[in-house]
Amino acid sequence: MPDIIVMFFILGLVAGLLRSDLAIPKATYDTLSLLLMLTIGLKGGTALHGNVSWSLLPQMLTVVALGALIPLSLFPLLRKLVGLSVANSASIAAHYGSVSAGTFAVALAYAETNQLTVGAEVTLYLVLLELPAIIVGLLLFRKLSHDTSTQVSMKALWHEALTNKSVILLVGGVFIGLMYGEQQGAQVTGLLTSSFKVVLALFLLEMGITAAQTLRPLPFKYWKLAIFALTIPFILGSLGVFVGATLDLSLGSIVVLASILASASYIAAPAAIKASIKEADIGLAMLSSLGLTFPLNVVIGIGVYHQIAQWYLS
Repeated sequence: MPDIIVMFFILGLVAGLLRSDLAIPKATYDTLSLLLMLTIGLKGGTALHGNVSWSLLPQMLTVVALGALIPLSLFPLLRKLVGLSVANSASIAAHYGSVSAGTFAVALAYAETNQLTVGAEVTLYLVLLELPAIIVGLLLFRKLSHDTSTQVSMKALWHEALTNKSVILLVGGVFIGLMYGEQQGAQVTGLLTSSFKVVLALFLLEMGITAAQTLRPLPFKYWKLAIFALTIPFILGSLGVFVGATLDLSLGSIVVLASILASASYIAAPAAIKASIKEADIGLAMLSSLGLTFPLNVVIGIGVYHQIAQWYLS
């Protein structure tokens, strides 16, 4: 039986496909997003309190390298096999090199439910994966399209990527949690972290409704992109298991790393790419990342990566 929070996503997905009038008010969704990002940052920061050391550096450098190498690897697949334009190939490669905070949150909840030990540093993985893929995506577009406006676009990209609300809240939450720890910050962090799954459940309800909207009508003409969006997560998730095992991470940390590598951004990347690659169809990126890959990971993917990790470590 799926985790109860996954059922909220399925409820939203079914409601959306049935064209129900169920809707989460935008102000409520914005509040849920804010609380979710801040809580993730605080959870990671409090766990890191007193545990920061140079031994984390190889992990951090590896994660940054993955964020850059994944879009480089996916771009030719999207260009040649899926048949997308240079702009859309660069855009979607950047989305899949970047990360879904929603998937990360579900992976954390999955690990807690299954009593898997998760390292304090996994929140840093989330932060470090946001930016490199977006930068690489823009550089690919600049090199292959001979775009003359890329200098302005690069400036806009850096601004969008570094000041995006999700990045600000995640990084800010990590620093606040790191400064105060679990005991000193208990009056605030205790309330937020204890309500984490409730906030996540309501957030996933809205994500289910939104995912259903991207699938109406069913985009049969993009069948190649659909195959990509439904198969590449398992390849990237398996890569995450291999890298996590090589770095000697705990089983829970491996599952989280595999889950976020298998995910695709639908918050930070769309905002940054939209500002920098005018020719890119953000709707296509949202169709693949939010409409297909996100539901796949939430409903079955994270459990599959757990099974792959257990098999690999046995």
